[in-house]
Order: sequence, then structure tokens, then C-alpha cells
Amino acid sequence: MSVWRRCLGLATLAGVLGGSPLAAQDLADFDYENLSFRGVGIELGGIFPSRVDNDMSIGLRMDLGYLGPGLRIVPTLGYWSSRMKSGEVRELEVRLNELVDRSSPPGTPPANVDLGRIDWSDLVIGLDGHIVWSVPFGLLTYLGAGASAHIMNGDGEAVADTFIEDLLDTVTAGFNLHTGLEYPVTDRMRLYGTLRYELLGDLHYGQISVGTQFMFGPAAPGEIR
Repeated sequence: MSVWRRCLGLATLAGVLGGSPLAAQDLADFDYENLSFRGVGIELGGIFPSRVDNDMSIGLRMDLGYLGPGLRIVPTLGYWSSRMKSGEVRELEVRLNELVDRSSPPGTPPANVDLGRIDWSDLVIGLDGHIVWSVPFGLLTYLGAGASAHIMNGDGEAVADTFIEDLLDTVTAGFNLHTGLEYPVTDRMRLYGTLRYELLGDLHYGQISVGTQFMFGPAAPGEIR
């Protein structure tokens, strides 16, 4: 967790020392007319979760422009799928063995449940808010927070159509903090990278992603190279 706090701290320091909020206008200069579909980004990354193995992630983000000075609204869509860590599977097996043993008649051999491989996937639908700064070298940096819905799906040969699969198949609310950098290559294309930390229920994970955003709408003041 300290690594992500340091990343957020460095991004904040960069904004304070090297840049200024993108939109210098007063809040009165911004209204809902500034919210419009301006671009879409495609990204590839990696996740570092607490209960499943590290794996790849893919995602989309949409740029809806600015709700206020420097406050950008960004809906997101992401997906990852990975294998549940062996220690987590073993813990489930131990609990199931204990449950079976308690309900078995005396003299019955101890249970030996083998769940095999369990996969867990996550479809993430989110809404992020970015506080955006322009910094030296033509870069943009941002700090943000977001809310998300996680559509989780568990799968495995041994757990298919069982209560374990039902426990893994959930829809859970999540919250994230993130920071990132953008480079406007042209008026119509940007490269970006994001560090994110996501919290949802009893699962949490860090995420690093890089992507390309294609712009369809006009740039805001301070976004032009």
C-alpha cells in the first residue's frame, strides 16, 4: 500500500511544483456544455491482486470533458481473468473438509476435497474523476478517484454448479484511487499511463496500465502541446 501512496504523493508534488490546473477559468465559466464525448482510449495493463495470481488486464476509457476547472469526467470499462491463488483454494478445501467431517457418521474416513483450479474474472464498469495539471515537457498529469461496479465470475471444473461458484459469482461495489501521466502526441492522439489501487469487498489490487487515446473533440485550455 505504501508504494501506491508514494506514487500519489509524487504526482501531487509534480502538480504543485511544476504545473497549474488546466482550466484557469472560474467555476462559473464551466457548465454542462463542457461535458461532451471527446475521445476514447484503449489500454493494456497488469493487476497485482490479493486473492488471485498476477495477470493481464484490458480496458477502455471515455473522455467526457470537464465538469469544472481541471475536473475531467472519465467513464471506464475493464476486464481481467486470473487463477485463484493456491493458498486461497487450499483454505476453501480445509473448510469443506471440516464441514463434511462434522456431518459424517463416526468412523468415517476423513474427507479429502480437491477443488482443483478455480478461475476468477472481473468485468469492471467505473466512473472516474481526474484533477488534471499541465506540467513541463508537454505532459499532463492527473490525480483521481472513482467508483465502480465489479461483475465477478468464478469458474472451475470441481466448483461448477455448486454453492462455491454461487459465492464467487457476485456484483460488488468498488472504490479506487489513481494517478497518471499523458502525452499529447498530436491534437488527435495521446499516450497515457495510469497507476490505480482498487478496493472491493475482500479483494483489493494494484494495477498498472498504458494506453492510447484517440480524440474526437476539441482540446481544453492547457491541453494543447
